[in-house]
Amino acid sequence: MARWRRLTKVGGLAVGAAAAGAGVLLAAEKIAVGRLRLRPDPAAGERFGQLRGRPMAVLTDDGVPLHAEVSGPDDAPVTIIFSHGYTLSQDIWHYQRQALAGTARLVFWDLRGHGRSGRNSDHGLPDQVSIERLGADLGLVLAATAPGAGPVVLAGHSMGGMTIMALAAQQPELFGTKVIGTVLISTAASGIDPAIGLPGPLRPVVQHAASAVLRGASQRGPAALIERGRQAAGDIAFLSTRYLAFGDPDVSPAVVDYLERIIRATPVAVVTEFYRALIAHDQRVALEVLGRVPTVVLTGDRDRMIPARLTGEVAAAIPGADMILVPGAGHLLILERPEVVNQAITALVNRALRRVGSKKRLA
Repeated sequence: MARWRRLTKVGGLAVGAAAAGAGVLLAAEKIAVGRLRLRPDPAAGERFGQLRGRPMAVLTDDGVPLHAEVSGPDDAPVTIIFSHGYTLSQDIWHYQRQALAGTARLVFWDLRGHGRSGRNSDHGLPDQVSIERLGADLGLVLAATAPGAGPVVLAGHSMGGMTIMALAAQQPELFGTKVIGTVLISTAASGIDPAIGLPGPLRPVVQHAASAVLRGASQRGPAALIERGRQAAGDIAFLSTRYLAFGDPDVSPAVVDYLERIIRATPVAVVTEFYRALIAHDQRVALEVLGRVPTVVLTGDRDRMIPARLTGEVAAAIPGADMILVPGAGHLLILERPEVVNQAITALVNRALRRVGSKKRLA
């Protein structure tokens, strides 16, 4: 602590040194990113963000419109509803939409405040959100997009997995009747802090700073400054996204760029609201309910956002759940190892269909 105080008192010297250091750092980052972009990139031609389904608006009980899209044949044996994670959108499921649309009916939706869905503040509501509120939203999306007796499988990544847990706590009667299976990816039932991916000594500093910054982000001036900083981040954003979201150092630059664009499109006020929701998140009581249906839990062993240990605790608490640990993969497993995720979803759906006596299968 004494050394920290001495450093913070030498204001002019510190600012000058920081500015010089920042210049060197930025130059090094540009070189590093340039080298990465020179490598052959098999995903360079992917139609990221261009795959679309039939649009559908779902109005919540508090008046927020949620944007959903439906893909695949209406007479498919099952509907799979996909819930995305923090600061993302339904477009993050690019490879799942691409691979599964021919054999299953797929529903993708943007969580409130994300993607094309409405925000609380746009409809005169308080800026507080919660995982419980997201669970209620998912229940409304399910009822609107998959009415009738047809079976549903729920798939969720990160905060989307927590959303499924919240629905299970609120409407346990759905699980084992309407909902016949769940897929939980890179998620946790409690103990989440978005700063957890940072090196240990930096966490308390960043958490303290983040708290102050996020409080300030609720005011128009600070929020605008933070937003401008995010939009101008460039190479810094690319490298930080690559480090925090992926485990493979050779991950496609096109994939990193795509993810970074999705994150940057999420307003800073929404980042603020849901940061608080994640800190308060605890859905451990719901895990027993998920054991009523076949469940598979996936995580990468290099997940820097939600450690594999926490995802493993989810799997251990769900009776009969299968756990898949993917070597070398990070938090964005659905983009980094889509073939593993797609195979796991297909296997889980077929297992769930067999359990309910259906003779139909996904290819």
